[in-house]
Amino acid sequence: MQGASTTPERKRGCVLTTEDPEPKAVARHRSLFRAAHRRRNPVLRRSDITVTDEAAVKRAVKATALGNAMEWFDFGVYSYLAVIIGKVFFSGAGGTVQVIASLATFAAAFLVRPLGGMFFGPLGDRVGRKKILALTMIMMATATLSIGLIPGYATIGVWAPVLLVLCRMVQGFSTGGEYGGAATFIAEYAPDKRRGFWGSFLEFGTLIGYTAAAGLVTGLTVLLSDGAMQQWGWRIPFLVAGPLGLIGLYLRLRLDESPAFKRLEESGSPSAEHEKVPLGRILFGNGRAMLLCLALVAAFNITDYMLLSYMPTYLTTLGFDETGGLMSIVVVMIVLMAIINSVGRLSDRVGRRPVLIGGSIGFIVLAVPSFLLIKQGGTVAVFSGLLALGLALVCYLGTMSSALPALFPTAVRYGSLSIGFNISVSLFGGTTPLVVQGLIGATGNDLMPAFYTMLAGLVGLVAALAMKETARKPLEGSPPSVATEEEAAELLSSQRG
Repeated sequence: MQGASTTPERKRGCVLTTEDPEPKAVARHRSLFRAAHRRRNPVLRRSDITVTDEAAVKRAVKATALGNAMEWFDFGVYSYLAVIIGKVFFSGAGGTVQVIASLATFAAAFLVRPLGGMFFGPLGDRVGRKKILALTMIMMATATLSIGLIPGYATIGVWAPVLLVLCRMVQGFSTGGEYGGAATFIAEYAPDKRRGFWGSFLEFGTLIGYTAAAGLVTGLTVLLSDGAMQQWGWRIPFLVAGPLGLIGLYLRLRLDESPAFKRLEESGSPSAEHEKVPLGRILFGNGRAMLLCLALVAAFNITDYMLLSYMPTYLTTLGFDETGGLMSIVVVMIVLMAIINSVGRLSDRVGRRPVLIGGSIGFIVLAVPSFLLIKQGGTVAVFSGLLALGLALVCYLGTMSSALPALFPTAVRYGSLSIGFNISVSLFGGTTPLVVQGLIGATGNDLMPAFYTMLAGLVGLVAALAMKETARKPLEGSPPSVATEEEAAELLSSQRG
């Protein structure tokens, strides 16, 4: 039956869907329906197009990427010092229990991340992205600096792990508003045709943070004795967070608000009038987009934490030299840093979906061979296994920060992305080291990390196949964004033509 068709049908400029009137009604009242169609689909005007200032885009990218680098420097330092932190704060327990307790404390921060997302995300949609990103920076730097100042278990007893968990939870709460805001900020600043390229710098910051953390911990491990490292050397990376936080805060406070949020304020949107958007609208108003966000973030973060956070602990349990393992990871991250922006640029040309599909298939196919190489030991084998996983991961790293913000409309983008991202990270990402270590302990199978990685790749593949392509298209709820006046003129000309 014609009336049951779900495919839009074009007739003389009108789009007829299942909600449209019958064609006969359109024929009788053509001028009326044409006017209604124009109201629903207004002609694009020059004032509707945002022409970005490249210098402003670069400032925004620099400030947000540095904040992301600091966030993952903090988390990376904790990951790479997990064994020592276990000895300092859980010295009353046995060796294996110390590592598990330290990893459990690492995971504790992720329990409060959804709360941070629910608090900071909707607030960022109401008062602006810039203010919230500055606040999360202050909280993260303060909590990380405090970890470096907490006395050990031998000095203050049970209060040492209690204070450690408290600081980790403050870190997690502040991080709940960090990634969603940073990804939203860059996406709303970048021109549509280069959103993948500029967005990739956010994860470039992630790699810088991890690389700096691994490099600093490795340097301290080489220069200091085991005793000195356990007594005071482990504190140095945490104390570095203080000055890094001040630099990041200075850069963020110098930024202007994102063009998309300014447009939202000028339009008189309820969000711009500081009215609270109901949490139910954020969670369920874009149900399909939220499900895709949860799935993509789960795949992304399981593989990310597997390679960049858990791998040093895994290599240690295999008996591999700790310094050699860290250096292999550092070299792999440097390789990823060299190509991540090219991956972002590739996603602008061929689309987000093909790049994400390629990365997902890479994890499914390469996980077991990569971990078998790592289990063999030896620098070449370990590096080869890590690099294979890294090349699959960079497809996620270079694409996610432009794909995820495009799932949601501007009025609720910060809140929706923050909540969805952090719920998924809490359930799947931050728990990855603890879950995988527990699976190895329960089964005695050293390949459990490979199977877990394959499962994550499968989830990512399904989500990538289900998502709509958003490359080179305006963000939902925002006007087109271009890099030059010439592009704006071409866009207007193409529409009129």
